[in-house]
Amino acid sequence: MKSARDLQSFISKYRADDVEKMALRIKNGLSSSKYKPADYRRLQAVVDAKWLESDLIGQKVERIRCAAKATKESSILQQHRQVWSRECPRLQKAEETADNDVNFFLEHIKPISITDTCIFSLQEYELFLEREREAFRIATVEPVYQLKDDLSYRQGEVQNSTGHQPEWEAVTLQIQFVKDQQADIIASLHAECEELEEEIMGLNLEEYLTPYCLANIESIPGEVLDSDCPYTELKDSLIQAFHYLSEMYQGRLNSLQEQLQRTDRFCGWSPDDHLRYQFTVSQYTHDIPNNRSLCLDMVQRLFPQKTRQDLMEHERVLDWQRFTQAQQSTVTQQWQRDQEELQASALVTLQEARDAHQEELEHQRDRQNQQEICMRLRQKLQQWHEQQQEVAMLEAAIAFRQQAEEKARLKREQEKEAAVRSQQKEKVRQFNLKQEKRREELQQRDEKRLAYLRSVMEEQARKNKERVLFRQDALQQRKEERDEKELERQKQEEDKQNRLEALRNQVAVVVQADPERLMAETEAWRSRRLNEEELELQRPLFSINTYTNTQIESDPRLRVEQALRQAGLQYSLYTKQVLSTIKPPRPPRRDTESSFNF
Repeated sequence: MKSARDLQSFISKYRADDVEKMALRIKNGLSSSKYKPADYRRLQAVVDAKWLESDLIGQKVERIRCAAKATKESSILQQHRQVWSRECPRLQKAEETADNDVNFFLEHIKPISITDTCIFSLQEYELFLEREREAFRIATVEPVYQLKDDLSYRQGEVQNSTGHQPEWEAVTLQIQFVKDQQADIIASLHAECEELEEEIMGLNLEEYLTPYCLANIESIPGEVLDSDCPYTELKDSLIQAFHYLSEMYQGRLNSLQEQLQRTDRFCGWSPDDHLRYQFTVSQYTHDIPNNRSLCLDMVQRLFPQKTRQDLMEHERVLDWQRFTQAQQSTVTQQWQRDQEELQASALVTLQEARDAHQEELEHQRDRQNQQEICMRLRQKLQQWHEQQQEVAMLEAAIAFRQQAEEKARLKREQEKEAAVRSQQKEKVRQFNLKQEKRREELQQRDEKRLAYLRSVMEEQARKNKERVLFRQDALQQRKEERDEKELERQKQEEDKQNRLEALRNQVAVVVQADPERLMAETEAWRSRRLNEEELELQRPLFSINTYTNTQIESDPRLRVEQALRQAGLQYSLYTKQVLSTIKPPRPPRRDTESSFNF
């Protein structure tokens, strides 16, 4: 601190307007008696002190920044724990439900025949898995809990006994052995998991597990293809309508399938990373506050090798894949619906055609009428065909608009999120500056207060120690004095009793009985009674309870009122104001105050 003050005083002597004067003095020559040479060692020491002070300040700022970063990290981790605490009961419930379903299935399944032994093999396999799981738990989980109990017991012994030093090296080796054993077990389980995944992938069950798998939709239903239609043109038109419907929806499905095939099933990531990403994103639902930032933070923690741009790109590709799959499922449902409607309409049309042909066979005279009926049916079919084309075009336009709206919404969300992040960063920076300044002030104040309290406490401890010693000496001295006084008092009491007994023996007189004297009045009583009779004659008839003249004249209100009356101002407003402000010499008792308002 001294070097900093020296540097400050050295810098404060410099003035910008002295440059010309210094130049003239240098030209004319310097007087050795007025200017002294500079002490460069002292200046170097001052500069070194300033550098040291700046380094200390930088270290303090770095510590504060690390503390703020740790606080923010703990807050984010707490929010992640809350999300996991909500997700954990749901997973436990799902696990219990799955176990109950499996147990219910195994309990209620029955063999089809005597040769059906698969059910019994399933039950035996269940018992085998249960035994294997119990053996695995005893071999892997039980040693960890035993080691935990052993360490807790050792910690309790160390806290209770200070002289005994346990064998820390043996404990450390045991812990390291358990860690290595658990690492080997986890590695083997991971390898088995990968083998099972490869085996499941080798069964080619993906197409049956995907939610957007296409239904087995026939191009032409057998009822229409094998139907007995007397009119070949009508049947051909119906078959052509089915072909056109299948080609239209098949083209839309193929275009959607091509969009899905642009990226693989896992959006360019490995299957494990993709599944972890999907599971993590599913935990942070929209009802969680600040769910998007928490989700991005957790994903960045899970995939530190991925950049934020890669994560955002993967999210965009995944959303586009889900949207395309939803479109594919919707198109498939629409195809089934239109196929069923067309099939129902075709069956009705065929039935009408058969009825019409039957009528034609029965009534040859109505042949022309039957042709007109067929023409109307063709017109209806053509009209329905046009309606279907219009519906398909409208649905495609609606899907395109939804896609454009989805892209615009994602762009708005990204811009909004960027603006919110910039505002939050500025707020956090201002808050950190305020907190830093406040912590420095509190630290300085606490250090001053601590130094003062320590000095006061040391002085008080010294005085208390002297006071305790003085009180102990005084207490011991008073105790000895009390003992001496008690012994002296007991001795005096014994002497007094002896003297009294001697006096009693000396003045002991035997008096004869005199009842008259005993019952007669004494001289003192007689004189007292005469004095009371004289006083009773001199007492006034009535007792007066009032104030004396001295008490009344001592009241300042009476004196002020007499002075104002003599001046002739007793009825003026000034008199009322003055008398209302003067207080009595003694405040009135509370029991004399009245609650009535006159």
